[in-house]
Order: sequence, then structure tokens, then C-alpha cells
Amino acid sequence: MQKSHATDLTQGPIGRGLLLFTAPLLCGQILQQLYNTVDAWVLGNFESAQGLAGITAIEATIRLIISLVSGFSIGGSVIISRYFGERNRENTIAAMHACFIFGLIASALSTIICSLLARPVLVWVSVPADILPISLSYLRIYFLGISTVIMYNICMSIMRAVGDSMHPLFYLLISCVTNIVLDLLFVVVFHWGVAGTALATVLSQGLSCILCMLHMQKAQDETHMDLAHLHLKKGMMGEIIRQGLPMSIQNSVSNIGNMVVQSNFNLYDQLYEGGKGLMVAGMGAYTKVEGLCFLPFSTMGLSLPTFISQNYGAKKYDRLRKGAAFGILITSAFAALLGLLFYFFAPQAIGLFVTDSVALHYGVLHTHTAALFFGMVAFCQCTAGVLRGCGKALIPMISMLSCWCVIRVCYVTLAMKFFPSYPAIVAAYPITWTLCAMVLGIALYRVLRKKGLENAH
Repeated sequence: MQKSHATDLTQGPIGRGLLLFTAPLLCGQILQQLYNTVDAWVLGNFESAQGLAGITAIEATIRLIISLVSGFSIGGSVIISRYFGERNRENTIAAMHACFIFGLIASALSTIICSLLARPVLVWVSVPADILPISLSYLRIYFLGISTVIMYNICMSIMRAVGDSMHPLFYLLISCVTNIVLDLLFVVVFHWGVAGTALATVLSQGLSCILCMLHMQKAQDETHMDLAHLHLKKGMMGEIIRQGLPMSIQNSVSNIGNMVVQSNFNLYDQLYEGGKGLMVAGMGAYTKVEGLCFLPFSTMGLSLPTFISQNYGAKKYDRLRKGAAFGILITSAFAALLGLLFYFFAPQAIGLFVTDSVALHYGVLHTHTAALFFGMVAFCQCTAGVLRGCGKALIPMISMLSCWCVIRVCYVTLAMKFFPSYPAIVAAYPITWTLCAMVLGIALYRVLRKKGLENAH
């Protein structure tokens, strides 16, 4: 019998256990972020600002597709964690199988639908004509290999649900190194440009996906799953869909909102900067640094549902509340500090990705408008994670849809019409982050009250 790599988060010191479980996830998120960051660095330094603008203009589109599936994978993870906390081995395995089968179905549908809609989507989000061929080249290759991205995230969620965060990290490390090597080979040596970065991403993600599947097939602990004899227990897929659908809707509609916001940035570039893509490149440089800054608190937002759900299943409510408070407070404080550092060192950070003075100006301007509100984002991510772990996925869905989508899109639309300036448009983010934090804070207090939590179970 192999050594178990599952982690029981219902026992031991709360802070230490949560941080030890989160640390490998954070490393994995950093490596995941390096995929896009390396693409941006290689294109910005060995190709042109237009190449960076080309992939920046479609980031919201890619995030939309991934978020549709990741919502269900997170929902499956919560269900698996709950049965694992209850020590219900039969239902734990059944939930793992249902989650994996869902991933296979989603992979097939996503590959077909996304490949057909690549060009219409780029036209809809107003990608500037000068960079549209670049964006289309990247998107077509990425969508053809999107099944590798989906199945890796499904496998990662299954292993993470039972506390195994080390194997996904190890496989992702191998994949990340492969991505860097292929990026340099395809872009610097072969001069394949944006198409080369897309191909490198798909091949390296495919490698991590294969490694995860091989491990799950051979493992003899809680992460084992016989892929040759998958079965679907009656009602289990429905349970995962009920838990994951609110998260999926929230993510997808929020990303649709981001696509609308991105289209306004693209339009602003065409109206006021000649459509050369330099403003979009500056925004892209900012988003790369922002993505790295967001990793610690987005990772804690992913860890908390597992911790909360395992303790919820074990009916350890006091431990659940203490873990929630620890995760939210420490992460929000760290995020505020990180945002402050980014604010003061914006020129140096943005300069890592762009050298053009116009692009650099817009990247720094974006930073000075948004960075001081990173603490609000951390609070939202962690609070939403706690609520999902308690089975209250509808609350963060409604809150984030209202603030991060509806209000944000309305604000940006009005800003473009009545006071079209770059800082005014960017202000949509800190405004909606703050509103969402207020709403989720009130909801969290109501759910974690003693009677509310016990009655919910």
C-alpha cells in the first residue's frame, strides 16, 4: 500500500494545517500564471508590442471558457471534500468518477463550439483590426487543445478535494519548464510568433494532464481512480451540477462582463490612440503583474472550500469558524500590503513587459488606479470560498454577478459615453470590488452565526 497523500483538515492546528495545504496550491498557481507571463515576456521582448496586445485582447475570452468548466470542478471538489470529511468512502469515489466524466463531456463540447466561434467572438469584443489576425491565430490553436486545460483542472480539483496538493504541483512544475523551453524554441528560434506561444501552451498543458491521469490510475491511496472502469452513481452528477452551476454561472457571466469591459478598452484604443494596440499592450502588462499579485489570495480562496467543507461534513463548526477568520484576515492584510508595493514600484513592474513609452504610461496609470484596492479582492475571494464550503454557492454567485458584472458593465458604458478617460474606465474595478466586499461581508456574518450554520447542515 502506497503512502497516503490525502490531508485530513479536520484535525491539528488550524493555521498551520491551512497554510501547509495552501502552500503547494500557491506554488501551482504561480506556475500556472507563468504560462501566460512567459508568453507575454517572450512576445514583448522578442516579437513586438502588437504581439502582446494580440493575446491581451483575448484573455477575457479564454478566461470565460475556462471559468465555465472550473465552476463545476470546484463544485465537484466541494462534494468530494464533504464526503471525505464524513468518512464516506463509497460516495467519495462516486463523486470523483462523476467529476471526471463531466470533464470528458465538457472537453468534447468545448473543442467543437469554441473552434467554430473563434472569429465571431473577436469581432464582438472589438479587437482592433491591426491585431485581429494575431489574436485569431492564438485563439484557434488554443481552442483546438482546450481539452488538455479542462482535464488538468478536473484532475487537480479531484486530488485537491482529498487534500493532495503535492502531485498536481510536481506535474505542473514539469509542464511549466516544458512551456518555457517550447516558447523560446518556437518564438526565438523558429520565429512562429503568437502561434508558437499558443502551441507551446497547449503541448505543455497536455503533458501535465497526462501525468495527473497516470497518477490517479496507479495510486493506491484516496486519490486512486480506475479510469478503465468509470461509473456514474445515480444522482451524483446532479449533486455536482447543483453545487457547481452557481459557481460556473458566476464565473462565466463575470467574464462576459470583463469581455464587455475589454471591448470598451479596445474601442478606447481605436478612438483615442489610433488603434495601434499600445494602450491594450500597457493594460496587458498590468494584467500580467496583477495576475501574479492575485495568486496568494485567489489560492486561499481555492483552499478554504476544502477546509470548510471537510469540517462542515465532520460537524466541527467552531473549527470551521476559526479557520474562516484566519484565512480571510491574514490574506486580506497581505493583499493590501502587496497592492501598496505594486503602487510604488509600478514603472519597474510594468517595464518588465513593455518598453514602448505609451504602453508603459497606460500600464502605470492602470496600476495607480486599482492597486490600492487589492485587499478588497482578497476579502471577496476568501469570503466566497467560505460560503461555498458551507454549501451556500448561490450567495457569492448573486453578489459577484451583481457587482462584478452588472454594475461594472453599466458603469463602464456610462463612463465611455459621458467622461471617456482611461482612469475613469479603470475605476470600474476598485468601485465594484469594494461594493462586493461589503455585500459578502454581511452575508458571511449571517451564515456563520451559530444557529444559521447548524441549521443549514
